[in-house]
Formats: sequence, C-alpha cells, structure tokens
Amino acid sequence: MNWFVLIVAGLFEVVGVTGMQRIAKGEKKSGFPILIVGFLISFTLLSIAMETIPLGVAYAVWTGMGTVGSAIVGMIFYNESTDRLRLMFMGMVIVAVVGLRLVSA
Repeated sequence: MNWFVLIVAGLFEVVGVTGMQRIAKGEKKSGFPILIVGFLISFTLLSIAMETIPLGVAYAVWTGMGTVGSAIVGMIFYNESTDRLRLMFMGMVIVAVVGLRLVSA
C-alpha cells in the first residue's frame, strides 16, 4: 500500500513542478496554488510512505518520478527537446527506480 502512496506522491511532485513552470511563464495567479497544493500533498504522502519504505529508497523513487515526470510534461506541454539522448537518460532513471523497487521488496 505504501508503494502506491509513494507513486501518488511522485505524481503530485510533478504537479508542484508544473506550478513552478507556470510561475516562470508569468502565470502567477494559477501557478502558486498549483505549486503549493502539489508539493503539500506530495510531501505529506512521501512522509506516509516512509513509515515502511526506507528513507533512501523512498526519496530516490520520489525524485526519480519527479524528474522523469517533469521532463515528460515539459516535452508534451512546453515544447522541450525530445532528443534521443534525453530520452535514453530518462529511461536509465526509470530502470534505476524499478531496480530499487525490486531489491527493496
């Protein structure tokens, strides 16, 4: 159950980062609430997940999800690069996160 909570926490981290992007684009009225709510939910769920998942593993999975998720949002909604090397390194992050999950079962 806490792995599911950790995954949802990672998704809300992407929401918070999306709020940061909106603020950077000048959309402060919508960006700040998205940032605050996204990170508030994300940190709350991360702390719940860490009750049973080791700190290092939980944090690595959470940040990995945030990194890859934010890059995907950037590619889809903000016209960021979809270079093959970028995609390859994102794949490496995903493999590392899955590997951590497998050895922490």
